[in-house]
Amino acid sequence: MAEPATELDVVAVGNALVDVLSHASEQFVADQGVPKGSMQLVDEARARALYDAMGPAVEISGGSAANTVVGVASFGGRAQYVGKVRDDQLGEVFAHDLRATGVGYSTPAARSGPATGRCLILITPDAQRTMQTFLGASSHLAASDVDPELVRRAKILYLEGYLFDPPAAQEAFRVAAGLAHAAGRKVALTLSDPFCVDRHRDAFLDLVEHHVDVLFANEAEICALYKVNDFDAALQRVRGHCEVAALTRSAQGSVVVGNGAVHVIDAHKVDAVVDTTGAGDLYAAGFLVGLSRGRDLSTCGRLGALAAAEVISHVGARPVQPLARLAGALAG
Repeated sequence: MAEPATELDVVAVGNALVDVLSHASEQFVADQGVPKGSMQLVDEARARALYDAMGPAVEISGGSAANTVVGVASFGGRAQYVGKVRDDQLGEVFAHDLRATGVGYSTPAARSGPATGRCLILITPDAQRTMQTFLGASSHLAASDVDPELVRRAKILYLEGYLFDPPAAQEAFRVAAGLAHAAGRKVALTLSDPFCVDRHRDAFLDLVEHHVDVLFANEAEICALYKVNDFDAALQRVRGHCEVAALTRSAQGSVVVGNGAVHVIDAHKVDAVVDTTGAGDLYAAGFLVGLSRGRDLSTCGRLGALAAAEVISHVGARPVQPLARLAGALAG
């Protein structure tokens, strides 16, 4: 008789992308005609043109939710990823890279259609990142790619807002969330980007109010969701819409609301901010690990702050030091 499958802490659904990170001047970003600090979707021709113009780059398998589950694994958590790549060289690199971090990955690669997606990230001297993203094969993720048994095994299902552009991915979100709730599991969503929120505000509001238990957003994203200019106003709005909201505010730390309380979490100190790429992704990783292990919301926030601090201290969106060792007793 087969043994029951191991319970997972987190299963994440997101855009499977290869990150290409390069340091760039303010002038270079301006010359490229892209809003600094934003994420814009581009076609393959634009992605190739920008890649040719960029300076030396670091290339690693990435995508927001993939970075988060790598962080979960670094804490010693059990995580699996659902995301679509093409059966090309970049797709093979993505799959091998992700599995090498300890994250499970078994989504079948597409045999036709666009190439594996990639995110071109320009890092300016102030450590801000500006992203041009060619979604490629990642945008072809469908509900049929979501393994019901995999979702049922996870304490928390984590959904990436960046994936919300294609209608098929929206359906995959709702199907996965339904499976998770039917199994008594939690559903978490990250809003990902204010421009993404602007494109899908009504759909995101519906998700937050009816399908999501835990919401992750930064200050710009939560204000965009409720069309307000004041963080405190957005905070009051979100309190009545989901069970838990973890809202990050860069150097000001984060605010976590849930269980009728508000927790203000200080940012974890770092010697120097080198690259903010992945800060929100890793904050979510620490928070989700804590939540999956029954930690109180304040501790979850501190784990998130610790992980974010580690990733902004170097180039790249994934930890270079084991987060479990840094967290010590907090990681459990």
